[in-house]
Amino acid sequence: MDSTDSSRAFVKDVKRLVVKVGTAVVTRSDGRLALGRLGALLEQLKELNSQGFEIILVSSGAVGVGRQRLRYRKLVNSSLADLQKPQNELDGKACAAVGQSSLMALYDTLFSQLDVTSSQLLVTDSDFRDEDFRKQLYETVQSLLDLRVIPIFNENDAVSTRKAPYEDSSGIFWDNDSLAGLLALELKADLLVLLSDVEGLYSGPPSEPNSKLIHTYIRAKHQSEITFGDKSRVGRGGMTAKVNAAYCAACAGIPVVITSGFAMDSIIKVLEGKRVGTLFHRDAHLWVKQVGAREMAVAARESSRRLQALQSQDRRKILLDVADALEANESLIKVENEADVAAAQEAGYAKSLVSRLALKPGKISSLAKSIRILADMEEPIGQILKRTELADGLILEKTSCPLGVLLIVFESRPDALVQIASLAIRSGNGLLLKGGKEAMRSNAILHKVITSAIPDTVGEKLIGLVTSREEIPDLLKLDDVIDLVIPRGSNKLVSQIKESTKIPVLGHADGICHVYVDKSANLDVAKNIVIDAKIDYPAACNAMETLLVHKDLACNGALNELVVELQHEGVGLFGGPRASKLLKIPETRLFHHEYNSMVCTVEIVDDVRAAIDHIHQHGSAHTDCIVAEDQKVAETFLCQVDSAAVFHNASTRFCDGARFGLGAEVGISTSRIHARGPVGVEGLLTTRWILRGNGHVVDGDQGVVYTHKNLALQS
Repeated sequence: MDSTDSSRAFVKDVKRLVVKVGTAVVTRSDGRLALGRLGALLEQLKELNSQGFEIILVSSGAVGVGRQRLRYRKLVNSSLADLQKPQNELDGKACAAVGQSSLMALYDTLFSQLDVTSSQLLVTDSDFRDEDFRKQLYETVQSLLDLRVIPIFNENDAVSTRKAPYEDSSGIFWDNDSLAGLLALELKADLLVLLSDVEGLYSGPPSEPNSKLIHTYIRAKHQSEITFGDKSRVGRGGMTAKVNAAYCAACAGIPVVITSGFAMDSIIKVLEGKRVGTLFHRDAHLWVKQVGAREMAVAARESSRRLQALQSQDRRKILLDVADALEANESLIKVENEADVAAAQEAGYAKSLVSRLALKPGKISSLAKSIRILADMEEPIGQILKRTELADGLILEKTSCPLGVLLIVFESRPDALVQIASLAIRSGNGLLLKGGKEAMRSNAILHKVITSAIPDTVGEKLIGLVTSREEIPDLLKLDDVIDLVIPRGSNKLVSQIKESTKIPVLGHADGICHVYVDKSANLDVAKNIVIDAKIDYPAACNAMETLLVHKDLACNGALNELVVELQHEGVGLFGGPRASKLLKIPETRLFHHEYNSMVCTVEIVDDVRAAIDHIHQHGSAHTDCIVAEDQKVAETFLCQVDSAAVFHNASTRFCDGARFGLGAEVGISTSRIHARGPVGVEGLLTTRWILRGNGHVVDGDQGVVYTHKNLALQS
């Protein structure tokens, strides 16, 4: 039963309303007129008219009606031979001309049966450019309403100068939804009702089981959350056009309700203040209590505790459901991501950022595969790490447990959201995510898909998506409810966060990765590693930024071969003082520079110790590699380079959570406390002590015989 909504109390003052009925309401699925539905609609309007309401109707459907009639006429006038030829699409303007008279004849007939008089007013976009026309229009409509006549408006598509009547969105109005909004404003209506073939605006395509009806639209909240389905099967724009028209009208002070035109009494229920359809109102944002930073973090913690209380197989199932949901919604994700990429390109963002932003073909499948691998890994929560007998019958256990609530601030890469969310679920942590504005659409749809797979027993608030940059300072103050901040982005971002919070911060600032080619290196191996480390994914933080080469290789031609290989692949080169002079390339202004693109720095060093010194002076302690056949030299490098990851004869690109077998990663940490290198599930866990006794008391340690005996992990 529809309840009365206090936020709709304003309807008691409504006298004049504009009702817009869409083509999908006027016609059936086969294109014929839906006479029963139209009759029920007009009966509502007749009742409201008799109660003293002033009704203005905007009706679509003329083109659809005309097309159906012209197809029939063409059929009866065609020979069998004509019908076997390819059939050209009927001209839209001709369909409009035929359909307008037919549709109005139907309205006139039906209204006459109800003892109501109607009138037709056809308008075009250009009419509204004339101030005298607009004044006369208001006076004419006012006269009709005074006589209890219902004016019926439609765009005069038959003579419209719009180049593409069903696609061109230029002008003062561009379809009957926007015409209805314009008329509501021009004619000083108290309410606009847009009738659709669904109950209102949903959070996703109405056919999806997880889509929910939005009762009150709040742009700041819903704009990034809504996923629109296909456009109307017969009209011009579907729900997207209705939302745009409704929002514009609401901003101008005209309340709007989008509701079903299939229901027998939907308009009457709207005017009774019932909670039907979706309301757009200028003051709507004042009615709904916004979830603050603290509330969001507390909700994530509460949900994480419910997640931890589940059985291991139930947590595993959530991950498998997330993987399935991502694959099932790949087409929707692709549409939103492509919109982000196009907007970033139009805004002139750097190619490296656009590259990180794009979800390339196969990426969703790859992410789903990683999540399934993560689900099949050993249960991380509640693992007994150590058992100790403190005294007879007094057993102490050191166990693994979640950190609590994580705040992840990341830039550009929407795939990071998926990895981080799956790791949070696997490790039992609550999660707050703040992505970059350039990935707003991608992050919103990914968050929606993932949280839809979380059961109600845990709650979708386990993973919160922070949409406003202004909320970050408030979140960074919540050291009592947020346990760890992980920034993924530029050096500037990481530094700002570290300076702004007392919450522990885990992350790396830069990815200044080095490859040192020793004089003992196999040149073919060196070429392969250097090329892979630079060009496999130049925008990644584990891509090579500096190539260090032993001085002997500069003399025997090996350095030239490496440089030629890089240039052949399109890599731009800068040199240190020694390399720039020898190779005749521009000298770099700064060794500590992360290009994130097809550019790198080359420098010549005396030996492995000089390479180590260079890395310590100019590197970022991320990932560094030595290419060498001399094992002693290699061991020196591996032992003395103080970086999170140090490799021998392997590309720096291997520094990755998935490649390390961690399933996924929340980032690569260059910190020396807690976790270092690629941070997977283990890096999101801490420990707690569980003591099992039998009435033991300390009592000044009198009579307690401490044994401190290590026990097997499984009793």
